Amino acid sequence: MHGEKTAMGLRRRALLKMGAAAGAVMALPWGTAAEAAAATGRPAAGPGAALPRRFAEPSPAVRPKFRWWWPDALVDTGEIEREIDQIAAAGFGGVEIAAVTHSLSEPVDPALNGWGTPAWVRAVEAALRRAAKRDVTVDLTIGPAWPAAVPSITPDSPGAIKELAHGRVTVTAGQTYTGPVPEPGTEPATGVTARELLLVQAVRVAEGSSPTAQPVLLDRGTVTDITASVEDGGLTWAAPEDGGTWLVIAYWERGSGQRPEGPDHTAPAAYVVDHFAASGTRAVTGFWERHILTPQVRKLLRETGGALFEDSLELETDETLWTPEFPAEFEKRTGYSVLPYLATVVERDEDPVFGFGPDVDKAVRLDVLEVFTDLYVENHLTPLQEWAHGLGLRLRVQPYGPGTDSMYASALLDITEGESLGFKNPDDFRCLAGGRDMGGKLILSDEAGATAGGAYATAWDATLKKLVIQYAAGVNQAVFHGFGYAEAPGAAWPGFAAFSPYHGGSGYGDAWGPRQPTWGHVPAIAGYLSRTQQILQTGVNRADIGILRQQGPAGTGLGAPWFTAEGVPVGWTHLFLSPRLLELPAAKVRGGRLAPDGPGFKALVFEGDVLRGKEHTLQIDVAQKLIGYARAGLPVIVIGNWSDARVPGLPGPGDNNRLRALLAELTALPKVRVVADRPDVPQAIAALGIRRDVEYAQSSMLVHAHRADGDADYYFFANDAVSKKGSNGTPISHDVTLAAPRPDAVPYRLDAWTGSIEPLPLYSRTDDGRIRLRVSLEPGATTVIALVRPGAWDGAGVGAGLGVSHRYATDSEAEAVRRGAGGRLEIRDTRAGTFRTTLQDRGTTRTVTTTLGGLPEPMPLTHWELTVEDWQPGTRPSQTVKERRELVLDGLRAWPEIPELLDSSGVGRYRTTVHLDAPWTGGYGAHLELGEVFDTFRVTVNGHRLPPADQLTPKIDLAPHLRRGSNTIEVEVATTLLNRLRVANAPVFGGAKRQNYGLVGPVRLVPYGRAALER
Repeated sequence: MHGEKTAMGLRRRALLKMGAAAGAVMALPWGTAAEAAAATGRPAAGPGAALPRRFAEPSPAVRPKFRWWWPDALVDTGEIEREIDQIAAAGFGGVEIAAVTHSLSEPVDPALNGWGTPAWVRAVEAALRRAAKRDVTVDLTIGPAWPAAVPSITPDSPGAIKELAHGRVTVTAGQTYTGPVPEPGTEPATGVTARELLLVQAVRVAEGSSPTAQPVLLDRGTVTDITASVEDGGLTWAAPEDGGTWLVIAYWERGSGQRPEGPDHTAPAAYVVDHFAASGTRAVTGFWERHILTPQVRKLLRETGGALFEDSLELETDETLWTPEFPAEFEKRTGYSVLPYLATVVERDEDPVFGFGPDVDKAVRLDVLEVFTDLYVENHLTPLQEWAHGLGLRLRVQPYGPGTDSMYASALLDITEGESLGFKNPDDFRCLAGGRDMGGKLILSDEAGATAGGAYATAWDATLKKLVIQYAAGVNQAVFHGFGYAEAPGAAWPGFAAFSPYHGGSGYGDAWGPRQPTWGHVPAIAGYLSRTQQILQTGVNRADIGILRQQGPAGTGLGAPWFTAEGVPVGWTHLFLSPRLLELPAAKVRGGRLAPDGPGFKALVFEGDVLRGKEHTLQIDVAQKLIGYARAGLPVIVIGNWSDARVPGLPGPGDNNRLRALLAELTALPKVRVVADRPDVPQAIAALGIRRDVEYAQSSMLVHAHRADGDADYYFFANDAVSKKGSNGTPISHDVTLAAPRPDAVPYRLDAWTGSIEPLPLYSRTDDGRIRLRVSLEPGATTVIALVRPGAWDGAGVGAGLGVSHRYATDSEAEAVRRGAGGRLEIRDTRAGTFRTTLQDRGTTRTVTTTLGGLPEPMPLTHWELTVEDWQPGTRPSQTVKERRELVLDGLRAWPEIPELLDSSGVGRYRTTVHLDAPWTGGYGAHLELGEVFDTFRVTVNGHRLPPADQLTPKIDLAPHLRRGSNTIEVEVATTLLNRLRVANAPVFGGAKRQNYGLVGPVRLVPYGRAALER
């Protein structure tokens, strides 16, 4: 490709610049070394020996966050403090203040209470002060709504985003055109008053095409620059007489006039900045320096140590996205001028208008995207991140939108973020994770919980079922969408929410917080998420396979060859890499692995460009790197016949032949296998002897993530309950074999719901040092298995002094083996009988036989007293009246099936009393099986509230809490607000279907026998 070395050098300088800036952050006042590492987005070094102590009470740094929607600055200081307190008390660690007001029927006065006004600054100061007291981080969005915009520019300003508009006239052979320069085919946006003529060209319409074709095929050899013929806005040009139809095309630079989403947030109006020019970034930082960063704000920002946040790069124009320096930058980076090819670059409504033929069009358009990526990184992300570091902040960005290299941006950013609503599947997150891990960063954030049509109807179990799959794909921070400020003009009960109502409908996302009946149960959920994120932020992310793509955008929904459909269901893990990631310092091979100190890929796989019909394109420098990797011992799998290979951009002389020679050299190496198509990948895997870290039989539901930290490896498993559309999933139980960091590693189970850690009582070791165990999960449920160096967690409150690291069962006929009092092994079973169990103790194997006597029959619980707090609108939008209802149920039914609760929402407390005699309490245990529950629940037995229950596994062990005689069991269930809103706000919510609230069951008390295996 033309200018290849020049472009690579510029990217390397940008990388080094951003890396140096990130390194400087370590000196900022962000607390401990571990917290500072988390703040910069880089992994903390060292083994996880301290993790057991931290696991029960995770630090605020690893807790989930909320996107906190404000109605611009129309907020009250006292209410801001209350909401910070509510968020902190619920177990969340941070907020992102966002001015998003799509739902408002009455506008906020932007001059008095708009974004960036003195009122806004006072409100931000109040939030920062309270957050500092409550150990809550505060992230600030870069501007109102999105994309980044400021009110200090107009569409004509140098810092405003631009478009390249075009106009054309048709001229027949031999005809002379005399008239004005062709006007743009679209009207300028509101506020756009200036334009500049960039270029006028004449070009003949290709044979077989016509001026009305879509797109018009042009004869590239006839492109003629006729700009010099323009005088005083007029043009005279004579078409050649040798036949054919010609177009005169004029290209005009002008502001796109794009404004941030939603109603006006500022006065004067804010306009989107140019994300590809330094002037656009200076417009942002200059506004902040002049209007927002008061001395008090600066001080508080350093104390709270949050982040500057920028949403996805949703740059919209009816014409062609542009920046004025693009022609000069393009030629500097590619080695050729874009101007003769400009016709194939222009678009209208995101569709090409002209073309020179597929080969030229695709090559030039790809080079255009490459240059836009460079400009976005160098002129926007790099200076913005440096500036944020100077304020004591990190930079968190959703770096995707117009097809630029999101994977590369993810490698450079402090924190990269994806989104649950816009991303199509886990592979979209794996794109960002690949960049994060190759860049040596720590956090992949997720704009979580945004469900289309989900306002006040989103159940927590459904939210968790989606989120845990994203955790398995590399996400390790959730920023929930969102927490709504209490009130705003025109907001109806239960208060202000950014996107509800939305275009007359219920909207999307949910407004979490005290307005929701489930809020009293949320601390348990926040604790579960915090512990999960703590594990997923420990050490480095490991993946089996690197999938090399020719381009690096995220959010395409495209999967990995063979691995997504066939490999993941048997335990393979993969991440995606763009060519730029191979320029990073981590992209080296040691011990047969790529990036050995990071993801540690065991092989690199590539095929044709999936974004361009699987065309066999590859950069020359990438082919050279692949040869070096294979020679260093890295297995490489090539999919397809590459005899027609060509460089992805416009080729220079001999480029394609050179590439084909390099690929011939590559495919001849012993560590390289070529397969005909995707289904043949397993043959190459077998031939190369590659083995995955996690192995299990075929499963469409089990997914996992793997973290490595010194002498400990952590395996996060989840039951993918949403992998099949319209399915709630099914329970799974699989034998799983795990690669261990050392042959004597000891497995522990970490319970993210309760914070408890216990040595696993039942597992076996394979001859090659792996550990085999069973993973059983309900739909959406998760578990964490840690493989730890023996003794590493002794003295940390985990099996200390009990020798449990050496005593375990390798097999049992009983349903379960557990650790009882003092760490002693015992079997548990709901059946009576005699059971054999094989025990292992310091290399000694023995089999013991244990008998369980008769068990009582399971006890259906059908008679309940139900007390309901029925939540209804009060006199203010944020006020809720809770009407008490008392019912007696002789059979469990969903609330809509109970006339008194038909349209009720709120909290229900179910109470029943059971009498238990000796067989239930004399050495036996019992599980409470709740069956169907909507939405969240918690259980109390005999006045003792039980530890947080797994909300995805409504089965609770009551053994420590039951007593002989009468036992009172209470199940508290909380709902969404949808059923009440159907009648309270029928114009918006009335068309929704009622949700089946409550404890639906069937509920049973199921006894189990237990007997010690050791004396």
